[in-house]
Amino acid sequence: MNCHEAHPLLHGYVDGELDLTAALALEQHLEDCTACAQAQAELLAVRTALQGGALYFQPPPDLRNRVQSAVRQAARPPRVVRPFRWRWLAVAAALAFVILTGYVAAALVARRGNDVLEQQVVASHIRSLQQPNHIIDVKSSNQHEVKPWFEGKIDFAPPVYDLDAHDFELVGGRLDYLNERPVAAIVYRRRLHHINLYVWPSSSGPSAPVATTRHNYHLIHWTEGGVTFWAISDLNENELQDFVRLIQERAR
Repeated sequence: MNCHEAHPLLHGYVDGELDLTAALALEQHLEDCTACAQAQAELLAVRTALQGGALYFQPPPDLRNRVQSAVRQAARPPRVVRPFRWRWLAVAAALAFVILTGYVAAALVARRGNDVLEQQVVASHIRSLQQPNHIIDVKSSNQHEVKPWFEGKIDFAPPVYDLDAHDFELVGGRLDYLNERPVAAIVYRRRLHHINLYVWPSSSGPSAPVATTRHNYHLIHWTEGGVTFWAISDLNENELQDFVRLIQERAR
């Protein structure tokens, strides 16, 4: 792929709209082309700015109660003149519209962000399987060897658990790059199926696991104890859910 072919694909790649083949081809070009990589970075910066709140604002905690109170007040029989009632109804409707618009915009931005991240996770997982030397930087089944290996390489200590008793073998770990930051990839194996568990710090509160499927790979992501987790594998979904439950139990 050359620059002429790559440029029309950048917007679709950033928005998570490319198929897997095109995405992988573009990523290979971006590794070799500084100009296209810079263009991608600028598009990502715009998307990040939008995710940061350019499309919506965070309403004050008491705004919902104020709107409801205004609606109730406007519905009562007027004490002075009838136009006063309609004025309040107009204000209440406008405030309700602002709240609804903000929530809808927030949901759309979050969904688009997850779509892009899902594509990045799938692409990273496939690359790790296609390049035998890439799937593991530190090869060990000992959690006390894998976890210390990350010290000085990333700015957090990734959780590494021994699940061998449950037939999920710890294989090792590696550094990767997702969501515009370095992350830890903890690698497990069940029979012939590899599981990549991507982890990085999170400033948001706990969230329940969300399961999706993309290109026949099962993905489950959640937040626990200030850490974001993304698990991906071609293992069947029930077994991957069992794996996630084991990680959750130890993370708590």
